[in-house]
Amino acid sequence: MRFFAIVAALLLTACAGKEPLYQEQGYVFGTLVEISIYGEDEVRAKQAVSGVMQEFQRLHDMLHAWQPSELSELNAAFAKGESDAISAELVAILQDAAQLSQQSQGLFNPSIGGLVQLWGFHADEFKPVQPGEKLVAQWVAANPQMSDISIVRGRAQSKNKFVQVDLGGYAKGYALDRAAELLHKQGIHNALINIGGNVLALGQHGNRPWRVGIQHPRKSGALATLDLHDGEAIGTSGDYQRYFMLGNVRYCHLINPRSGYPMQGVQAVTILTQGTRAGVLSDAASKPLFIAGARGWRAAATQMGLSEAMLVDGQGHIHLTAGLQKRLEFTDKNIHPEVEP
Repeated sequence: MRFFAIVAALLLTACAGKEPLYQEQGYVFGTLVEISIYGEDEVRAKQAVSGVMQEFQRLHDMLHAWQPSELSELNAAFAKGESDAISAELVAILQDAAQLSQQSQGLFNPSIGGLVQLWGFHADEFKPVQPGEKLVAQWVAANPQMSDISIVRGRAQSKNKFVQVDLGGYAKGYALDRAAELLHKQGIHNALINIGGNVLALGQHGNRPWRVGIQHPRKSGALATLDLHDGEAIGTSGDYQRYFMLGNVRYCHLINPRSGYPMQGVQAVTILTQGTRAGVLSDAASKPLFIAGARGWRAAATQMGLSEAMLVDGQGHIHLTAGLQKRLEFTDKNIHPEVEP
């Protein structure tokens, strides 16, 4: 799984050595991971971060969609029409992903891994691909859904052989929630976890909230900044990192399950979430808004229970909810977004 930072990394204003801030970077889920811990001595902070990084690697190894993993073994069984014994953790993940898919009316659909592969995005390095129209239509007609999966006594089976689960739009968020759980258990109360642009905040950065930036989808640097408070997470889905060009057409990895084609007409969607599942929601809940597009994003946000969301359409026009408008500070003061209640 290859993901890139969609939300800009933590914006720190303090000089190194002036405060007890420990930071460590790694590379997992195919993307850059950064963990910042405030207010702990280096030995304790380093130990805590090490545990989190190990957990991220464990999840990466379990949930990889195309390299050998528990998930890829399950997909192989589905393709053969067979059942497969899976761990209790994967059972819970699949059930949660299925609930989110149902809530989104299928716009968040992790079962279309076959389509993601068809478009060439199941690779560490991908090249421009143009699948045949008939092949795409075959996948759309097969209509794989998370509800096709049944799990009985720890064994999963799909009534639809076209179901191929790809949790690329869920795993980073799940990992954020697991990181928060692990840090809390170790008594770490102030931290910022950034997995390829999905960012979760614990506590504060000293006497102020954690400040993060939202990547501009077409320029280097931040489109806007905001403060993240304890238990909040922010996530962005964009067309500007995992994509290829054919002629003048941009094809991104975010595929509309109803058409079978990569979504166009949207540059980025950013959402703000909070609560015990803030991480998962910051990852999964942005996808229905992106797929719904400029006309349907606001209704999709309501459907997903989101009051703080923003969409940048294909022309670069910014649409956002009144709730998120109150939180954002745009770097370009000449930006005049369209605010929707």
